[in-house]
Amino acid sequence: MRRHPTFLIIVLGFLNALTPFTIDLYLPAFPQIAADLHVPVSRMSLSVSVYFIGFALGQVIYGPLLDRFGRQRPIYAGLAIYVLATLGCMTTTSFEGLLVYRFISALGGSAASVGAIALVRDHVPAEKAARAFATLMLVLSVSPLLAPSIGSLIATIASWRVIFATLAALAILDLALVMFAIPRTYSPDPSVSLRPAPILRTFRDALAQPQFRTYTIAGSLSFAGLFVFVSGSPAVFMDGFGVGPGGFGAIFAILAGGMILGGQLNHLLLKHFASEQVFRRALLFQVIAGVSFLVLSLTLDLGKWSTVMLLFAFLHCAGITYPNAAALALKPFTKNIGSASSLLGFLQLGTGAIAAALVGVLDLTGPLPMAFVMAICSTAGWIVLTSARETTNEPVGEHASK
Repeated sequence: MRRHPTFLIIVLGFLNALTPFTIDLYLPAFPQIAADLHVPVSRMSLSVSVYFIGFALGQVIYGPLLDRFGRQRPIYAGLAIYVLATLGCMTTTSFEGLLVYRFISALGGSAASVGAIALVRDHVPAEKAARAFATLMLVLSVSPLLAPSIGSLIATIASWRVIFATLAALAILDLALVMFAIPRTYSPDPSVSLRPAPILRTFRDALAQPQFRTYTIAGSLSFAGLFVFVSGSPAVFMDGFGVGPGGFGAIFAILAGGMILGGQLNHLLLKHFASEQVFRRALLFQVIAGVSFLVLSLTLDLGKWSTVMLLFAFLHCAGITYPNAAALALKPFTKNIGSASSLLGFLQLGTGAIAAALVGVLDLTGPLPMAFVMAICSTAGWIVLTSARETTNEPVGEHASK
């Protein structure tokens, strides 16, 4: 049965939104979880970092599986692991147990994100992929818009354990959508090896493709700011500025709105400009926003709303750079798209995890740690893009993975 392309992208957006919901839904419950598990609130950020690490590792696991066995079966397996591990998070009585189950749930949940990206390339022509990824980003951006407020409500009227039960239910819904709403158009490829050496060779070949390498690295550095915000915002707003769970959810929604507006602006820009042009300009504006945030953090005592405004500008640019970077990075490939998608996700998540961890180890207060890492990442992304300008103008597909 044929599905309308927009319907398919929305379904894939729900699939891809499982991870941001997993990260954002329980953030307002940090004080409650910390009290129940007898740890300081500051240690709760480890549960975010552990999830990022597990999710990044899962990216490289599922790519070859998606190419070898088709899209559905690896996604089924990953979501099943996610559900069981999330129920473990719900029932754990120790902080160490929470970290272990979060790591396992990340390994399982990563199948949904890798699968969603690969399915976009299965169903959408390469020349329309940037718009498809922008629509995916729109659906994805709704999750941080809603998740903290929903999590705050659940934690208030029930308990933090119900938050994890809700996440397990969402994964079961995603499983049903994959089963019944997504057509099977990709044929499993038995020639794809699952041995480490051929898998690493496939990843090496993908990195050898100039366009993939440039837009993956530059895009990952640009998108790292989102991970910096997610991991650092509870300390900045709840501890630093004294914002309560409800107020934190509202601020999170405002900043998620910045990404949504970025995705909508991207739709309009792609009607008039090439994806390469849009990405380059948006990344430049992000550098300006990040450096301005850093300079003002060093020279002024930024208040709550000044910090929100600067973060809004930075994340607005990320809403534009992410879909274009993903589409441009995967554009050259006609084979091994699942493996290329997984490597793309691994580098995005790995870069984001390192950037988020850097915020935690910096012995700085207020918004300065976030501002410092955001400015460094966006500037590094711009340097990568501009230094590789000549290598990305080759005909598309010339170095397609074989």
